[in-house]
Amino acid sequence: MPILKSTEYKIYSKFLNNLARKLTRFYYSKLNKPFQVSNKKRGRGYDPVTSADKAFEKFIRKEILKKFPNHQVSGEEFGQKKTKSDFTWIIDPIDGTRSFVIGNPTWSNLISLNYKDNPVLGLANFPVLKKYYLNTSNKLAFIVEGKKRKKIKVNKKVPFSNIKVAAAFHGGISLNQQKKIPKILKLMQFPCVDALSYAHLAEGKVDVVIQCGNKIWDIHPLIPIIDAAGGIVSTWKNENAIKAGDILVTTNKTIHKRLLKLLKPVTK
Repeated sequence: MPILKSTEYKIYSKFLNNLARKLTRFYYSKLNKPFQVSNKKRGRGYDPVTSADKAFEKFIRKEILKKFPNHQVSGEEFGQKKTKSDFTWIIDPIDGTRSFVIGNPTWSNLISLNYKDNPVLGLANFPVLKKYYLNTSNKLAFIVEGKKRKKIKVNKKVPFSNIKVAAAFHGGISLNQQKKIPKILKLMQFPCVDALSYAHLAEGKVDVVIQCGNKIWDIHPLIPIIDAAGGIVSTWKNENAIKAGDILVTTNKTIHKRLLKLLKPVTK
């Protein structure tokens, strides 16, 4: 994965750090009120989008445009702005819109900076929880709560027998497919909630996260944070997670290999 110069990491991580605080202020000043909800799938399932999703993305795009007008931008709600730049910002204005709709505080703003299509910096901002996660290099990731900033690392030394697994299929695989992976089902003993579960792994609170059907804006912003915290991210087929899809995140190679083997019956 490409690595930026230290000066570039400093510039872009400072921007994301400031943006996290701006986003939380924006939420409480403009968006913490009744909102409109519509269904993108129009009767063919349920994929909600709210007026707040759109307002957040417009705000984020405006902030990026002011600071980095030549960069490309790709967002869940308003598509792609193409330029000749090697840098692209990937935006999920509200990750966990369903949580947002019902008042669950686990939703977040997710933003990544990609260099030549590879995520190099990420931000996961949780306005209601009043904290955010970001990496400042390929080796350093932090959680920021108020004025406190703490370096985060995955729990690399956990034995397989003690792993805490947060997993959710969200309808991504059928009941018959789930029956093919009984050992995975038995391991699923901890809640899996939106991007917060990935952040908790980077923080050392859980050891495995398994999710289905991630889009690029769901996972790209979290890849650099997890990488910098020492975690391993791939698809269930052990492909590069920048392809998105079904995602497996673990704390070390031994655990990752064992989980990939257990997931194999539903990857054929």
